[in-house]
Amino acid sequence: MTMKVKIGDFGLESFEKKEIVEWLDSGRISEGPKVKSFEKQWADFVGVKHCTVVNSGTSALIAGLCAMKHLKMIKAESKVITSPLTYIATSNAIVHSGLDPVYVDVERETFNITPENIKAALEKDNKDVSLILPVHLIGYPVKMDEVNKIAKKYYLKTLEDSAQAHGTIYKGRRTGSMSDVSTFSFYIAHNIQGGELGAVVTNNTELNKTVMKIKANGRVCDCDECTRDTNCERYNESFDPRFTHEIIGYNFKTIELPALLALQQLRKINMIISKRQENVKYLNEGLKRFSDKLQTPLHSKDVSYLAYPLVITDKSINRENLCKKLEKEGVETRPLFGCIPTQQPAFSHLKKKYGGKLPNAEYLGKNAFYIGCHQYLTQEDLDFAIKAFAKCLK
Repeated sequence: MTMKVKIGDFGLESFEKKEIVEWLDSGRISEGPKVKSFEKQWADFVGVKHCTVVNSGTSALIAGLCAMKHLKMIKAESKVITSPLTYIATSNAIVHSGLDPVYVDVERETFNITPENIKAALEKDNKDVSLILPVHLIGYPVKMDEVNKIAKKYYLKTLEDSAQAHGTIYKGRRTGSMSDVSTFSFYIAHNIQGGELGAVVTNNTELNKTVMKIKANGRVCDCDECTRDTNCERYNESFDPRFTHEIIGYNFKTIELPALLALQQLRKINMIISKRQENVKYLNEGLKRFSDKLQTPLHSKDVSYLAYPLVITDKSINRENLCKKLEKEGVETRPLFGCIPTQQPAFSHLKKKYGGKLPNAEYLGKNAFYIGCHQYLTQEDLDFAIKAFAKCLK
């Protein structure tokens, strides 16, 4: 069946399509002025000094972690406290960076790890822990002021995974601006849609330059305006920075098109955030009659919602069955990820260690799901979704 209420959507206005055609006519496909423009504008929006764009949110995490290791901000092969309930890319990046994830439980209302659980884990065993890596899930901010206090007490660094929280505000600051380094994803399902695109942001100039090198196979180029030709002021007959490599890096470079798409979305970011907030409020009102069966999301004018998350509280309701019924009616659904060490096959080697120790994450991994709340949904679409829930929960 064709979904009437989709998880996400994407649309371009005529002037935006014209810009894409003009870009195609320019003949510039690889990184260039569009990427640089987005880096500058995104850093300004988040409220940080530096932004380096890469080809995905996963690459951003790996680049950020590897840069911290290279600069000895965190120890090699050390432990990272992080969330068990999120998209698996976060844990994958930790492992691929030669680090060891340590999971602490989340709270059911915001799906995020808590300062209390982080503190308890550190009081129990803080040996070899170098970093706290919180995830702002679905747009809800982690309590970064308290997390940073804990990090300072134990001499730890922090890295915010802000992939799902474009524009969320916590105590007057945007997520991504409250740690040593932060990462974003502009995947097609996110609030800023670049398709496949990521970013590393920081106020640390040396770290930013290191990320720039790591993303380009470790080459020495780290100028803010890299020309990538012999016009470079550092170029001479015996030294070509384009082909001189001082770090063992990766190819995390992107191309101009996703940056151009992201720029177009960034122009209307305030509308996107506001419309999603309105849709969450409307859906909450329409579904409050089912409060004995479903936990609806906390509504806040400071949250930039990735989606509309729901938690089944009635034990007689099976998530898979309910989601199948909703999709049959035309409302697209997604499970709210899963508890990584106990419910994801890739991390099954940790199941014995964490089984029963992450009760909230395990419950949400089995009973939480989400539907769309994006800016393209009309009131008719929202009413359609509410009626579908009424039918399926009858």
